[in-house]
Amino acid sequence: MAYSDLISSISTYELLPLLDSNERPFLLDVREEDEVAEWSIPGVYNIPLGALEARLDEVPTGARVVTICAMGARAQQGAELLADHGRSSEVLDGGMNAWASTYDSVEGQFAGATVVQLRRRGKGCLSYVIGAGVECVVIDPSLEIDQYRRIAERHQWTITHVLDTHLHADHLSGARDLVAASGAALWLNPADHFTFEFEPLRDGRSIALAPGVALSISAVSVPGHTEGSTMYQLGNGAIFTGDTIFLESVGRPDLADQVEPFAHSLYRSIHERVLPLRDDIVVFPAHYGASVEVHYGHFVARSLGVLRTTLPALSLSEDDFVAWAIANVKDRPPNYKHIVRINAGTEQRSDEAATLELGPNRCAVA
Repeated sequence: MAYSDLISSISTYELLPLLDSNERPFLLDVREEDEVAEWSIPGVYNIPLGALEARLDEVPTGARVVTICAMGARAQQGAELLADHGRSSEVLDGGMNAWASTYDSVEGQFAGATVVQLRRRGKGCLSYVIGAGVECVVIDPSLEIDQYRRIAERHQWTITHVLDTHLHADHLSGARDLVAASGAALWLNPADHFTFEFEPLRDGRSIALAPGVALSISAVSVPGHTEGSTMYQLGNGAIFTGDTIFLESVGRPDLADQVEPFAHSLYRSIHERVLPLRDDIVVFPAHYGASVEVHYGHFVARSLGVLRTTLPALSLSEDDFVAWAIANVKDRPPNYKHIVRINAGTEQRSDEAATLELGPNRCAVA
């Protein structure tokens, strides 16, 4: 039987809805163990390519098998080895490089507005389109700006404002690209040191989306992860916390090499700006880590009341919080200084810059 009869391909977008379904395939990652430990699709089974023939009995017969590697070459070799033994499989097009830029979205109603959460599944990055009436705001856009423009077009919204929650260190911001393409206003916190033109946030500002529907801006400025970390609140329904609070932890305070003072600032920001809010307000973070289960069609979000009981760091005293944060920050994002310079505007973005982002986000205290 020819390889063509036993080997086919599958895109990351075709794979994505299968991951939460009864048709979930057997994900065979043929990279080396350290590569898989560093970054992988949840639920993969790892057999390095060099060991695959000797361990074929670990691949279930009769299962739908998808082979995975960094870019596709080793996965193709793995599929050919399986085919040599009469086993069919599908090669994941583009491998983990393609997974890094694979998105899905979910939407719902909060405080009179529609919130669309875009999940960059291979990176753990979350961004948002918030719309009501004929206008919308985009928070923390990535470089794939067509994602946001298509959502706006589908809802017949005009993008009026683009916001970042902070100067990102783990991924490249698409804010300036989206502003250039849409004509929207770019609002940022000047406490983070951007070198390009933007409209500075200030306390008390809000963006009116429709009568009675507004996104509150910097009245909830929350230094700690970065000096200019800012949250955005949608009435009493939702709060977009950036890298201040995640579902599994809080933002790491060490990226500016001032871990102790930033940890104190982060503690005060959480206790003065976040915890006084209502229990039923829904927290939408900018990232999620490997411990957070992501399901197709369900928000990556929790009510603040739930997080009060599930995040032990929120109940620590200030001294204990600072000691915990200092003791538990590890492995900074790869290339983070390079990414910060690009996002701040002090370094030009090259055509190859997107490769700087590859790998998981490391924005939380582990």
